[in-house]
Amino acid sequence: MFRKLVAIGALSGTMALGAVGIASATTPSTPSPTTHKVDCTKALARVPKINAREAKAAAWVTKAQAREATATSAGNTKLATRIGNRITRVQKLEAKGTNLLARISAACGTASSAS
Repeated sequence: MFRKLVAIGALSGTMALGAVGIASATTPSTPSPTTHKVDCTKALARVPKINAREAKAAAWVTKAQAREATATSAGNTKLATRIGNRITRVQKLEAKGTNLLARISAACGTASSAS
């Protein structure tokens, strides 16, 4: 029984050290700079969808802020915090959409923002 434990310990130790030795021996290659070309037809096709989602999000944020104010005035701070976190998340997504529209506009020309 003791011999089995010693053998298992020795085997697992050499396997662990062997894997570390192999991993440390390889040198990571430097990544080549990638150039990403924007397909303007696809990008411009997405613009109306992005604008629609931003408009929907803006309407939702307005309603959610009213719900947050109601929850806060009622003394339900836990609910108000959760609603506030959701508002923050949706506003970050809105910012990403606006940022994406700006990138499309810079690359392709005529992308208009609803914000």
